[in-house]
Amino acid sequence: MDGDIAPLPALLQLAEAFDAWLVVDDAHGFGVLGEGRGTLAHHGLASERIVYMGTLGKAAGVAGAFVAAHPAVIETLLQTARSYAYTTASPPLLAAALAAALRAIRDDDFRRVHLRSLIGTFRAGAGALPWSLLPSSTPIQPLVVGDVADAVAISEALLARGLLVPAIRPPTVPAGTARLRISLSAAHSVEDVGALLAALRDIGRTLA
Repeated sequence: MDGDIAPLPALLQLAEAFDAWLVVDDAHGFGVLGEGRGTLAHHGLASERIVYMGTLGKAAGVAGAFVAAHPAVIETLLQTARSYAYTTASPPLLAAALAAALRAIRDDDFRRVHLRSLIGTFRAGAGALPWSLLPSSTPIQPLVVGDVADAVAISEALLARGLLVPAIRPPTVPAGTARLRISLSAAHSVEDVGALLAALRDIGRTLA
């Protein structure tokens, strides 16, 4: 929710100490962090105790997800996961599109370079806004507004300007910390980020 990165090294130490599995849902890390290989590569981690799940509908731009784990885990899922057993196979077109996406993730670093530049541009400009920007080095940039009504009003004002920025409210986040969840992507431009910052500054002056 906040664009923060889980302390996976410490969590893996706990899993090893207590003979447990560590399930990593890397929906936002896969394709972005660790040169595209995800949060495990970002931390330099590898372990048979890790059950790694990656979403294919975000950075990969297709649909579905995958699980990578110890063969015993994979076999258990194949034999007992009802959601897997009672679904149909993915169409060949999806497999072909995914193969192309994986090649782009592996070979085309310019998208990640561009994305990191957008993150830096947004964070530099957001410092002058009247709301608190939480620490995040990822494309998810949380801007804490506080009051629910204000967060919703800002979100609606942005939408009226053609900018989709959802307001996240309790109970999804703690009471008193309603926020705007800004999601940047490599498909955005520097001009897009500038338009967002300009709109936020204008709305901030209006609400003040």
